[in-house]
Amino acid sequence: QVQLVESGGGLVQAGGSLRLSCAASGRTFNNVVMAWFRQAPGKEREFVAGIRASGRSTSYTDSVKGRFTIARDNAKNTVYLQMNLLKPEDTAVYYCAADMGGQAILPLRWKYDIWGQGTQVTVSS
Repeated sequence: QVQLVESGGGLVQAGGSLRLSCAASGRTFNNVVMAWFRQAPGKEREFVAGIRASGRSTSYTDSVKGRFTIARDNAKNTVYLQMNLLKPEDTAVYYCAADMGGQAILPLRWKYDIWGQGTQVTVSS
């Protein structure tokens, strides 16, 4: 029943900002851990940021800490990823994911049950 659709990706210059959105349909996410992953060509999909159901606890990978912010609006069934001070190394396809049965934020792809189709983020030098 649940579908996730990402939007907001695009081309931006280094130092710029983008905000990604993940809209959920079919079910609310008021009791679901949500996360963002990314995958660059030839590399494994990696955890970027996660947020607990309440929105009061978040987690980030070291490479984006201080630059990216994850947030959620449960009333709108939407999760966001605000990306500031973007670097060329951030270039990747970004995926929204949901852990339907978990409570803790874990940076493990296999823990997440539902995935969006991905949105491309390209950061130029």
